[in-house]
Amino acid sequence: MTSASYTAPPGVKRLQQRALVVGVVFTILFAVGLVLDRAQFFHSYLLAFAFWGGISIGSLALLMLQHLTGGGWGLVIRRVLEAATRTLPLVLILFVPIVVGAHWIYRWTDAAEIAKHPTLTEKAKYLNLPFFTIRAAIYFAIWLLLAFFLNRWSKLQDETANREFTKRMRVLSGPGMVLFVFTVTFASIDWFMSLDPEWSSTIFGFLFVGAWSLSALAFVIAVMAMLSKTEPMNKVVAQLHFHDLGKLLLALVMLWSYFAFSQFLIIWSGNLPEEIRWYLPRTRGGWGAVALAVVILHFALPFLFLLSRSLKRNASKLAIVAILILVMRLFDYLWMIAPAYTGEHFHLSWMDFVGPIGIGGLWLAAFAGALSKRALIPINDPLYETVLEQRHAHAGH
Repeated sequence: MTSASYTAPPGVKRLQQRALVVGVVFTILFAVGLVLDRAQFFHSYLLAFAFWGGISIGSLALLMLQHLTGGGWGLVIRRVLEAATRTLPLVLILFVPIVVGAHWIYRWTDAAEIAKHPTLTEKAKYLNLPFFTIRAAIYFAIWLLLAFFLNRWSKLQDETANREFTKRMRVLSGPGMVLFVFTVTFASIDWFMSLDPEWSSTIFGFLFVGAWSLSALAFVIAVMAMLSKTEPMNKVVAQLHFHDLGKLLLALVMLWSYFAFSQFLIIWSGNLPEEIRWYLPRTRGGWGAVALAVVILHFALPFLFLLSRSLKRNASKLAIVAILILVMRLFDYLWMIAPAYTGEHFHLSWMDFVGPIGIGGLWLAAFAGALSKRALIPINDPLYETVLEQRHAHAGH
């Protein structure tokens, strides 16, 4: 078998074309909101960025994880993960409007607001736009460098069959995971926790480490379910691989739930005014209903479904659970972001839907384009033969 044997099917190119059309149309429609209601536009834009940017950033974590752990499950999804990480330059571009529109997004950019609250004055050395921008540049520089080397070495391994690149990718992934946790922790504090600058949580950063990794895995499973229906991936991907991915999905659902519940339990039991202020508007009225929906549809149902061995081995059923989790990830971001502006008043804007669709179309077009440029399986990886053996062993099961 050669790399040409694993060329992306025509469906990937069709996805790119359709996603681009949808992305352009809905982004233009979304841009109308910039004129009609500038503040709401940037609030909805942050929501869209959290969702799609999180998939790119979370894919980097999964890419490094599979280099560290090995296993057939990691090999079959590697090219999907690499394609997702190659959208990081687009995510960097998408971050620019957040800096430009920071005045409409973050209270700490308003001098009058700072003067009214002593807490904001104390935090001004950290929460100021120049330093905010510098920190973001550092985060993206680290993510882009990690993605660049992991993608480059993977490509060189394909071209040269030099297995030394496998070792390089594994060696880089160790410290890379440490850097990932630190950068995502601080990025989530800067971009999302600072929406309510008088509130803080030591678990918040870890919550996003879990959330973005979970988003990425759910997306990868949905893509793999699509690819495994046709050649060439149906000759490689086995039920065993989906079973492994399903187990990892269950683990990440539990990890995210653990962080989310731990944060809530600690703050609820402490019952301090400066801490419960974040949860009060998010647990009342319409936002309380959203919170309940997230608990049921993001944790309870996926948890119960993923306990089933047969479901995890069924690509289509596993993909349905993954898509459910993806949809609820968007609502979870909405639940975290929107009440910072609306308070207890439940409000949904048409831009909360148009924005993620428009940005998502552009992101999916970039992803599909990246996916179609390389073979879907790294055939010169040492695990390639193992994956084929796993496929043949489980053929017909």
